[in-house]
Amino acid sequence: MSLPSSDGSRLDPRLSERLGELVDLTHVEQMLAWDQQVMMPAGGAPARAEALATISRLHHQRLVAPELGALLDDAAATEPLIARAARRDHDVARRVPAELTAAMSLAGSQGYATWLQAREDNDFATFEPALRRNIELARRYAECFPEAAHPYDPLLDRYEAGTTAAQVTTLFERLRAALVPLLSQIALQPARQTFAGDFPIAAQREVGLEIAQSMGFDAGAWRLDDAVHPFAAAPGRADIRVTSRFDEHSLSGLFALMHEVGHGLYEHGVDPALERTTLGSGVSLGVHESQSRLWENLVGRSREFWTHWLPRMRERFPLTLRDVDLDAFVRAINIVRPTLIRVEADEVTYSLHVILRYELELALVEGSLATADLPAAWAAKMKQFLGVDVPDDLNGVLQDVHWSEGIIGYFPTYAIGNVLAAQLWRAAEGDIPGLGEAIARGELGALRTWLREKVHRHGRLLSPPELIEQATGGPLDPAAMLEYLGAKYGALYGISGS
Repeated sequence: MSLPSSDGSRLDPRLSERLGELVDLTHVEQMLAWDQQVMMPAGGAPARAEALATISRLHHQRLVAPELGALLDDAAATEPLIARAARRDHDVARRVPAELTAAMSLAGSQGYATWLQAREDNDFATFEPALRRNIELARRYAECFPEAAHPYDPLLDRYEAGTTAAQVTTLFERLRAALVPLLSQIALQPARQTFAGDFPIAAQREVGLEIAQSMGFDAGAWRLDDAVHPFAAAPGRADIRVTSRFDEHSLSGLFALMHEVGHGLYEHGVDPALERTTLGSGVSLGVHESQSRLWENLVGRSREFWTHWLPRMRERFPLTLRDVDLDAFVRAINIVRPTLIRVEADEVTYSLHVILRYELELALVEGSLATADLPAAWAAKMKQFLGVDVPDDLNGVLQDVHWSEGIIGYFPTYAIGNVLAAQLWRAAEGDIPGLGEAIARGELGALRTWLREKVHRHGRLLSPPELIEQATGGPLDPAAMLEYLGAKYGALYGISGS
């Protein structure tokens, strides 16, 4: 599939100015949200919530302005791809009242502050009223699109345009049908032990920054900070902010950092010509997640990657890793073990965590599950999906930030990203001779360049299906992911027939 390029060079100056204002407001919103999670003192939460609500309202007012619609009509002939994407934003926003947009932003900021306190207290009841408010507002948002086949569809569409709950359900049924038997086979094998010992946080941060720099982290355009829940933000393509959460007893923070740098590389790699057109960012969260999961797992948990990096890790952590050989290290970082926390889950169980959250979200939006009953429903599904008992709210329903901020409909994109990451990896292996050998030498530039060409540079010019088709040669398909997992973990665990 081939689509014409578009860089906004022929846009009416009046349209450029209006789109630029929208970009500026998004920039400010991202900065305020980043600061809220990284640097803001707790006492700033009420004022920050109001400020974010104001920015959201101003952005909405400018996005739905009839003058913008008229300018987009005129641009359809000269810049059809920019006009198409911006028109879709305009048309969707016109369906949603400005006061609802502001209320959702305000409730999300307030909910985040409440969530932090609830986590500190390990008490879901503290958070439940804020969650109930966010679910109510999500339903009101969905009601703005009465033609939708399911009330979850408009919520999902905010993050994965054009995707429906029915499509996600079908995809997840296929994933569960393959992942549950694989997990059962692995569970029959002798238990594997992870590393015992300490990984001082300062040393983890040092080696993590070296890894990030090898991926493309540039101190002139990036920064690294700590956060309760790791995330990445990109107010601009030359202003990339990534966070992680390091634990002195595990290496989870290193993999979280690679994950977030993957997100940052996407935003950093968008064609500069798309800046200030509202198209200079990732096209969907599923595509975005494919970038982070590809770097975290298909690169970061590979034998080739650690061929280069394990000697450097031994220098940083000699007491823990001095006597650990490469094969043992790779087995340890790829242990499959049902656990409580999604962000620390292995490749086999991760999508099951996502499916659990999707099913709970669906029930909350439909009204078949009350927010007060969520902890019990969570615990029941954890037992059903992963055989794990949930000891408390902190390690259960309070672990993810999304619901606190009113981000309903986001979770499916994580599993979509897993699926697409495997498809992109297969395509990259076919296009880049000696990719594995280059990674084993610590050379990641060829893969980064390939991803920039196939995915990053397009920003939002292409729709998600168009981009996937162009980058991989076919539609979204879990076959590559399931084959990859079967082969990798079949070999690691000695499972015949995998």
